[in-house]
Amino acid sequence: MKLKLDFDPDIVAMMAAEVAAGERAVTAAMREAGTGLKSAWRLQITGAGLGTRLANSIRSQNFPRSGESLEAAALVWSKAPVIVGAHDTGPLIRSKNGFWLAIPLPAAGKSARRSCRARRPGAARSLRRSSCWSRR
Repeated sequence: MKLKLDFDPDIVAMMAAEVAAGERAVTAAMREAGTGLKSAWRLQITGAGLGTRLANSIRSQNFPRSGESLEAAALVWSKAPVIVGAHDTGPLIRSKNGFWLAIPLPAAGKSARRSCRARRPGAARSLRRSSCWSRR
């Protein structure tokens, strides 16, 4: 008894085609994931009101740079990690002595003392003797 086994489509060629399709799929998925993460991160930064310049510091790079691979990767990073990290972690802001922190609001109005200080350096020491003090 003779048994002959013949694969009409070449199984090696079929497997090579499947591997090539897998490489294309993985590489395309990583490129899309990297670009999507970069865009989402940039939208978060501009949405928080931090500006487009800081948002444009977010970069991405795909590996391999050309061609396809089953081990493709995407790297997304910031060129300003200290600034982005400070806004991300939200550091605690305290006053000098740890009591109250004065935050000037528009409803408080402008002070004549403040404008005099801004005009003359060193006016804090001699504020009572200055002409700005007497105008109040």
